[in-house]
Amino acid sequence: MFGKSVKIFNLFGFEVKVDFSWLILAVLITWTLASGLFPAYFKDFSTSTYWWMGVAGAIGLFISIVFHEFSHSMVARNFGIPMRGITLFIFGGVAEMHEEPKNAKSELFMAVAGPIASIIIGGVFYGFHLIGRNGLFSQPVHGVLVYLAYLNLILAAFNMIPAFPLDGGRVLRSALWAWKNDLKWATRISSRIGSGFGIVLIVLGVFSFINGNFIGGVWWFLIGMFIRGASQQSYQQLLMRRELEGEPVSRFMKKDPVTVSSSLSVDDLVEDYIYKFHYKFFPVVDNSSLKGCVHVKQVKNIPKEERKNHTVGELAEQCSDNNSIDINTDAVKALSMMRKSGNSRLMVVDNGKLVGIISLKDLLEFLSMKVDLEED
Repeated sequence: MFGKSVKIFNLFGFEVKVDFSWLILAVLITWTLASGLFPAYFKDFSTSTYWWMGVAGAIGLFISIVFHEFSHSMVARNFGIPMRGITLFIFGGVAEMHEEPKNAKSELFMAVAGPIASIIIGGVFYGFHLIGRNGLFSQPVHGVLVYLAYLNLILAAFNMIPAFPLDGGRVLRSALWAWKNDLKWATRISSRIGSGFGIVLIVLGVFSFINGNFIGGVWWFLIGMFIRGASQQSYQQLLMRRELEGEPVSRFMKKDPVTVSSSLSVDDLVEDYIYKFHYKFFPVVDNSSLKGCVHVKQVKNIPKEERKNHTVGELAEQCSDNNSIDINTDAVKALSMMRKSGNSRLMVVDNGKLVGIISLKDLLEFLSMKVDLEED
């Protein structure tokens, strides 16, 4: 879902990060408010005033989204659901969970926490507007406060639409889950509804674009694409967790991994291994003992004409936790490590010895085959 993100602060133990795509949203929101919405409702302000109102509105949106997602995270923590943190991206924000809720009750309470938080903060903004309307605040400040009040109410209403993965879709999933006591079935149904809602928004975006509403049409189209993709991805992730849970990595690993010796020249490493197998890193093994790892990016630092004068042992580094895993580890954790580190292959180690390699490709092929055989 995300590209590169940067951590900006910690909030009660939760990391709050901003995806670079959110900067696009911040710029678009500021521009839309400063050049469109505020001039339409508040006349005769200076251009600089409208732009300051736009910046304040974007900052208020940032605070509102963080408060919304923080509420999800706090409720999840109370129910014992591990949370990675909060990430803001172009379509808003998300509280990142390590795993699915443990039961329908925790899903319900976690889902409704966000819209309730949006209603509360919307009421706070409107309350400040009422307090300051007798001259305590200037007219531009009133404009921003009213905008943020209504914006949060709209966000709460939109999020309660029963289309997964919106909060309303999670409420629907919790109800279906409680009814059938089947999380996979509940997720499949709510995800299909979410996907259908995404298609509706895409069609709405196309019609808006055709009718001359270019900016609105593009946004509806993009939001529809996001909801449709996120709903399908959420179901696929659940299937992965359910099918891999409890399975050791030893079941999926290849027991005869491609390794290199520390005495191998870097030139031979390139010609006989990197160009042949197309892997980004290779385990360095001498006498069945894992000595370290050599990565393609290390080879790039050596001029081509000098590679024959250097050995793999000179480049090998200690293998990190990002590219190795214990043989008894759950396959779900292996998949999580791959996603977090960006490595598509992990070395499987048993008491310091390399016993195999587990790859993302092998896990996905297993999942695809199992879904084809067992999915209704």
